[in-house]
Amino acid sequence: MAMLTKQNIFAYFQVGRYITRTFSTNRILSAETKYVDIEEHNGVRTIILNEPSSRNSLSLAMLKSIITNIKKDENNKDLRSIVLRSAPGNVFSAGHNLKELTANNGKLHKEIFETCSEMMQLISQSPVPVIAAVDGVAAAAGCQLVAACDIVICTERSSFSTPGANHGIFCSTPGIPLIRNVPRKTAMYMLFTGFSISGKEAYEAGLVSKVVPNDKLEEEINNVTAAINSKSRSVVHIGKTFLYEQMDLDISTAYFLGTEKMVNNLKMKDAQEGIKSFIEKRKPVWQHDYAKD
Repeated sequence: MAMLTKQNIFAYFQVGRYITRTFSTNRILSAETKYVDIEEHNGVRTIILNEPSSRNSLSLAMLKSIITNIKKDENNKDLRSIVLRSAPGNVFSAGHNLKELTANNGKLHKEIFETCSEMMQLISQSPVPVIAAVDGVAAAAGCQLVAACDIVICTERSSFSTPGANHGIFCSTPGIPLIRNVPRKTAMYMLFTGFSISGKEAYEAGLVSKVVPNDKLEEEINNVTAAINSKSRSVVHIGKTFLYEQMDLDISTAYFLGTEKMVNNLKMKDAQEGIKSFIEKRKPVWQHDYAKD
């Protein structure tokens, strides 16, 4: 990583201006492909994995479809969060489609894994929180997708595994976000044995944010997205950006940059509106942009 100095600190913190567009906040979009269905309601875009014949495998077509719908209208101020979930069933995603990995086709294999890596990184780069709603099995790249999300809510019956070595292909890329979420010994246990861990075990290890009863997933997702909706989108965006930026920094540099981030945050109109509304005991009226006083 390049050395950060006080001279380039301003550039480090610059955030692009959003382009405002308008769309209905209460609609269901027709499926753009046979792989996913898309719903949008009250600022929440839900990407529903819907390929039951392959257990929602992350085929190349599925990966591209998810990417398209993560990036679509990402700068629209009305978009406040993205939820990734599966259609009703017992599988969130079984991982890569092994049928695509059988042929001696290195070019195709490279495209699949590069596209998958692009999708995982887009989640952290998205200006809004990306939430995984898991009800069932999340295996291999499906577990990787879970680990890459900002927030994960799962049901008690959910399970998580990285069993690639069982089939002769070690879960190297799924292990990247996994070992950044859970203790190393837990990650090694999952990667070397292929054994599943339960929703409760995943919560205790730090892979998921919260475990809920099997019939409470929808309620909890609504609670989470409503809480996000109540915040300034621009404030959440700069906060999310900084959280990911500081993860690999030493603590001294992280605090230096964090101090600058908060000073700049306080210059925003939404920050001053939030403070003023608290003092005046009223709800804030957010602009959801980066305008400064």
